[in-house]
Amino acid sequence: MTDASDKPATALRGEASLCIAGRERLLRPSFDALVRAEEELGPLFALVERAGEGRLQLTEMTALFWHCLTDRSALAREDVGRAVVGMGLARATKPLRVVLGQILQGSG
Repeated sequence: MTDASDKPATALRGEASLCIAGRERLLRPSFDALVRAEEELGPLFALVERAGEGRLQLTEMTALFWHCLTDRSALAREDVGRAVVGMGLARATKPLRVVLGQILQGSG
C-alpha cells in the first residue's frame, strides 16, 4: 500500500513536490495546512505580497513548505530548510509558486 506522500504531485490540485533528504515529498496546501501556516506566519495574503515583492524570508518559505508536507515522518524542520538551501532559491521558487497559486486561486 502506498501513502499519499508516495504519489506524484498534481498541479491541478495545487500540489507540488520537494526533494528532501534524497526523497521527493508531496506538498499539499490543504485548508488545515494553510491554517497552521497562517497561525505561524500571519495573514497568507501578506505572505503572498511579500513573495511577489521579493521579500519572502527563507524561514517563511521553509515554514510554509513544512506545514504543507503530507508526510513529515523522519524529518525535522531543519531538513526542509537544508533542502531549500541545497536546491537554491531559484529552483525552490517552482514549488513555492504552485503553493502560492493555490492560496490565491484555490482549487476551483
